[in-house]
Amino acid sequence: MIARYLTLGCVLLAFGLGLNKVWRQPAPSYGFRMPVVEPAAAPPVEQKPQPRKRGRLADQDTSHVNGSYSSRLASSRLHAQTHASSLVELRDSRIRAFWFSGSREGASDVTINSAVFDPVQGEWSGERVIASRSSTQRALHRYVAKLGNPVAARAADGTLQLFYVTVSLGGWAGSSITMMTSNDEGESWSAPRRLITSPFINISTLVKGAPFLYADGSMGVPVYHEFVSKFAEVLHLDAGGNVIDKQRLARAGQGTLQPVVLVKNPNQALVLTRYSGKDNPHLARSISTEDGGQHWSAPEKSSFPNPDAALSGTVLQDGRLLAVLNHQEQGRDSLSLMLSADGGRNWKELHRLEEMRVVRDKNLDEKQCLSIVQGLLQNSDKRLAHAPQATLDEYVDSARARVRADGGCGFEFSYPYLIQARNGNFHLTYTWNRVFIKHVTFDQTWLNRHLKKGADATQH
Repeated sequence: MIARYLTLGCVLLAFGLGLNKVWRQPAPSYGFRMPVVEPAAAPPVEQKPQPRKRGRLADQDTSHVNGSYSSRLASSRLHAQTHASSLVELRDSRIRAFWFSGSREGASDVTINSAVFDPVQGEWSGERVIASRSSTQRALHRYVAKLGNPVAARAADGTLQLFYVTVSLGGWAGSSITMMTSNDEGESWSAPRRLITSPFINISTLVKGAPFLYADGSMGVPVYHEFVSKFAEVLHLDAGGNVIDKQRLARAGQGTLQPVVLVKNPNQALVLTRYSGKDNPHLARSISTEDGGQHWSAPEKSSFPNPDAALSGTVLQDGRLLAVLNHQEQGRDSLSLMLSADGGRNWKELHRLEEMRVVRDKNLDEKQCLSIVQGLLQNSDKRLAHAPQATLDEYVDSARARVRADGGCGFEFSYPYLIQARNGNFHLTYTWNRVFIKHVTFDQTWLNRHLKKGADATQH
């Protein structure tokens, strides 16, 4: 009996100390800091189109008239499951990506990996391990069972910050967020430390959406909660990466996951969230603010279908919104680039990034299925379009386990992450069949052409 009371007393003391620490934090500041994007370059002088080359082309380079659009594989590890990428622009305009990779999601051998894209060369470096379960466990001085969902951001002082999910017990609902910082653009990292997002237990906080900055240089980190109930939140971090406030976004609503904050101006922002509630789970939810993030609206149903899947987006200079998502009610075998011209109330599809719904009901044998996989790989990366057959076979074999998992021919294109670089170009990564991270780039000329095409189609 005495031991029981002592245990209860220790728990209450820890809870009280945690609350005291939270209450002693300085009052958070609100209002958003706008990202820096250079003005769009003047349209290129129209040139006479060159004859199209015959054969399969992975890089669709039509920049002389139509702008630039290209794709490639960012990850290079074979025969592994790869998922949940994020992006951050480096000072020299290269792009650094992060994702997790291992024998399967949740396995003890999963690591947080990174690679760097050189836009001048149009190539990715080899991937390397940034954090592992064992290295994280040693730094935190606590047991770590699995890792997941890395998200990177640049702090107001110029350092890079990396947030990733760690689980010590149970499934993803038992997650907490671990943070590392880098002073050399991600070449080396500080020891991991665990964010204190709750004064009691400190579990069930996960990260997925891109962080953003408030006007005073503090950082907002979109997160979500999965234990018992599911809802979206924003963590407010000071310059030292300490939580000074936490806001629950899904006021009067449940099932909102993986929030994406789209900052429109210093006072207004829209949050798009994946939705897994019982009330029409095939529509995402939106939440908004008009006072710089001090207060948030109740969630509303979106105008687009979404199969309980992650999405991403960004705000254009003219205020229109871009989003990338699975624009369908079931499955993740199609991925679309979407546009909203009215602040997020209505959306239309600009471009279909991936489309494999056509094979859902086809009774394809393994040879037919893997032939499709080979074609998709060759169209995804110009290196594979011209690679020796032995090399291509290795990539196809890497995808075999996932695509043929149920004996059929199933595809997944999911967990997009979209950013706009300072020069105005767009970079998008997403999970390609859980075996590779695919990277798509396009410029403002290409985007403007699709915007104009969509406007002309509406007028007619």
